[in-house]
Amino acid sequence: MNGNPIGIFDSGIGGTSIWKEIQVLMPNEDCIYLADSKNAPYGEKPHEEIVKLSIKNTEYLIEKGCKLIVVACNTATTNAIDNLRNQYDIPFIGIEPAIKPAALNSESKKVGILATKGTLSSALFHSTSQNHAAGIEIIERQGKGLVELIEKGDLKSDSLKLLLNQFVQPMVEKGIDYLVLGCTHYPYLIPIIREILPSNVRIIDSGQAVARQTKAILGKQNLNNTLDAKGTHHFYTNGSLEVLERFVLNAAPKVTAQYLDF
Repeated sequence: MNGNPIGIFDSGIGGTSIWKEIQVLMPNEDCIYLADSKNAPYGEKPHEEIVKLSIKNTEYLIEKGCKLIVVACNTATTNAIDNLRNQYDIPFIGIEPAIKPAALNSESKKVGILATKGTLSSALFHSTSQNHAAGIEIIERQGKGLVELIEKGDLKSDSLKLLLNQFVQPMVEKGIDYLVLGCTHYPYLIPIIREILPSNVRIIDSGQAVARQTKAILGKQNLNNTLDAKGTHHFYTNGSLEVLERFVLNAAPKVTAQYLDF
């Protein structure tokens, strides 16, 4: 299975931020990316529906022969990854908000997290916060509406900037020195977020850590692609093909994208 692709799915195009880190770290690995944009955002859906959608995405990627699956969605990870690991005999890599490094390094003892409702309300998120953020004030904000704007390819509008300011500024006023991005869509907003944040506030997302974990698990299970050739990357979406192409076509060689009714 060494030459089989890495599978990646998300509730839309946000997980392409994770894919970019993976293909930079492992440029010889093939990838198949599934963007369930039709059902975005997962963060507003009930737990049972998130699990159902995650199973559907997983089975498609397994049918495509994927050797490992990255659940490139915080909400799907926190709500469904235990079910997936129990149900399928394939390695899964999940995405969690990077609370631990922020809590360990915070000097103000105040850490902000911008995430979806589905992530913030999950048992896994609360467990992670309790285990790694003792003595730290976690200031949560639901980024309601952000995923929908990103799915439209809207990264620069005044309405997006106004919405972000409403979410981020109250955390700044509380004295945070770290802002954790708890949704894979949000790294695409970092340029605007930096305009809002004071220079002393650091932004943390999970992309590079997820890529390193993916590489480590492939190595541990002897699933690395040993060929030297550049990997091929196939993207499928049930949303806007035009928007998806804008995010991925120039990010790596050998990239194709197509609409898929699923």
